[in-house]
Amino acid sequence: MTELVIEPGKACSTIVEILRWRALHQPGRRAYTFLVDGETEEVSLTYAELDRQARAIAVKLQATAGKGRRALLLYPAGLEFIAAYMGCLYSGTVAVPVYPPHPARLERNMPRILRIARDARTTFALTTSAVMERSDVFFNFAQELREMRWIATDDLDETLAHYWVDPGISGSSLAFFQYTSGSTSAPRGVVLNHGNLLHNERMIRQGMGQTPDSIVVGWLPMYHDMGLIGNVLQPLFVGYPCILMSPVIFLQRPLRWLQAISRFRATTSGGPNFAFDLCVRKVTPEQRDLLDLSSWEVAFAGAEPINHETLDTFAGYFAPCGFRPEALYPCYGLAEATLFVSGGSKSEPHIVSSFSRFPAKQEPAGESSGRIEETRQLVGCGRTVLDQRVEIVDPHTLTRCAPGQEGEIWVSGANIARGYWNKEEETERVFRACLADTGEGPFLRTGDLGFLKNGELFVSGRIKDLIIIDGTNHYPQDIEWTVDRSHPALRAGGCAAFSIDADGREQLVVAVEINPRHYPVSSGQKTGHAPQGNNNNRHPVDVGEALRAIRGAISGQYDLQTYDIVLLKAGSIFKTSSGKTRRHACRAAYLKGTLNALRVEGG
Repeated sequence: MTELVIEPGKACSTIVEILRWRALHQPGRRAYTFLVDGETEEVSLTYAELDRQARAIAVKLQATAGKGRRALLLYPAGLEFIAAYMGCLYSGTVAVPVYPPHPARLERNMPRILRIARDARTTFALTTSAVMERSDVFFNFAQELREMRWIATDDLDETLAHYWVDPGISGSSLAFFQYTSGSTSAPRGVVLNHGNLLHNERMIRQGMGQTPDSIVVGWLPMYHDMGLIGNVLQPLFVGYPCILMSPVIFLQRPLRWLQAISRFRATTSGGPNFAFDLCVRKVTPEQRDLLDLSSWEVAFAGAEPINHETLDTFAGYFAPCGFRPEALYPCYGLAEATLFVSGGSKSEPHIVSSFSRFPAKQEPAGESSGRIEETRQLVGCGRTVLDQRVEIVDPHTLTRCAPGQEGEIWVSGANIARGYWNKEEETERVFRACLADTGEGPFLRTGDLGFLKNGELFVSGRIKDLIIIDGTNHYPQDIEWTVDRSHPALRAGGCAAFSIDADGREQLVVAVEINPRHYPVSSGQKTGHAPQGNNNNRHPVDVGEALRAIRGAISGQYDLQTYDIVLLKAGSIFKTSSGKTRRHACRAAYLKGTLNALRVEGG
């Protein structure tokens, strides 16, 4: 069990103890600031205010025997989520954060929420009064949601806080269920206790060099592990300010993220690969020149495959406003390990290594033939810290791979979760793996492929996503990256590559989104008007030309023939809450014929 010593003689083993200590000794210090519009309109919470709100929520839960029961957290982005999460911890209730239902996308969001509620067997639903007003719409999807006890936490009388009773939790007590993104399967509840959380926070603090003088700016979803554990709990753990904004606000105008870093002199901020790419695409040179990013010390990149070109382009583009390439901090983690597994060295350049796309059986993954068309360049995800142990294991023989060989990444340490909620067989397989030859274990099987080179961890893909055609391994993220850049009308980050069984063999299929500024027309119909009801600023794109560009890029780069290409409306590719492409979901929709394909004008 990990204990945090905040002051001499005072050891903390739970998140509750940490917040209670800060509320007592640093009551007026601002803990969290939320930028409502992403720019100037803001609300904030001090440690004392957050503690008081958490105790009031906890009293409400304790009044109905909340300890040990599960509570669904249904919140839009904002500080209300943080207070509710802490309220659950203060009462011993197990928090179950979920993707908040968007009124316009209930049919797409509600089935997943319902699956989580059923799996976790939630008793409570905590939300805001605004969401509560439209709860009847949720009940239309499932009557069982109506049977839960719904509490609008922003309407509670804060004087209830006086009646709070310490629930008597410890480091081994359950804290919350982190439901996986579901990139390859149905969502599974990762069971995390306070000990897991504090140990991983300690790893993040050491790995990223965080101190009480740090300042974080974040836009990542707070119900997702990177947003919650990295952006929300790490500042509380170390004791530095946290400035947050909605993911939607960031996506609408990526400049807001960088403006907040500049305005608040943030030292730490980051996100998935696509966020850095989006900033380069959307921030103009004139806007960039008004920024000051010189305070940014840790620009962490994770949650999806990290592309070296993205990082290099970002560093070069924002160098004029003080961004230093040494700040880039590639890292690797997953919900089953609480969050953080490995990361780079603060203020040192990240590592990029080339290796062969088609290695011989005994050829180390980190070695390349030297021919550019036959190599991949991977960004190193750093090294482990504290007691974290990583092994590269053959997923078939369950024995260690030779040094430098690619295999499945296995992990052990005090940050590893207890398992999946109510899934003992899967927990045994994933969390309690042992090496077949030595019996060492237990290890967490991550399902990710990678290799170690001079102690640096390189992540090369996911086992379940690997495309194997004619006996050759192809990594879907490489193909998707090539497709993204094959034609200007394609939407960046809106591609999924997968294989299907057709004509007696594995075949490549690519689903790709058209940029919303364009609409597809058949060859010979490049002139004319946009479809009725659409913005006249949209431009036509010749479908035949786009398909030829995609096929040519894939063939030229990978010597692969593409069986089918499906052009989709923007936003149609299935994604996880952290922005990872859900290739299996896209494949399933393709086979069912339910992908949101575009209608071709003039065809």
